Amino acid sequence: MANKKTFEDNLKELEQIVNNLEKGDVPLEEALTEFQKGVQLSGELQDTLKNAEKTLTKVMDEDGKESDFDLKDQSTEKND
Repeated sequence: MANKKTFEDNLKELEQIVNNLEKGDVPLEEALTEFQKGVQLSGELQDTLKNAEKTLTKVMDEDGKESDFDLKDQSTEKND
């Protein structure tokens, strides 16, 4: 079983792809392959960030049930 790459590993790889493509000295076929890989990595990174955001916006209520954390509710409570 292969180890799953971390968010940081994928980000470094995407940065390297972008740097290589920005140099402009990559053959067209390789550039297209690298671009496709970069798009895939970008999608994976976005999914990871969305899942992290969902996790961070969950809170437990007094009954132990998860609910969404709403910053709007928090700010109105402080003003009351």
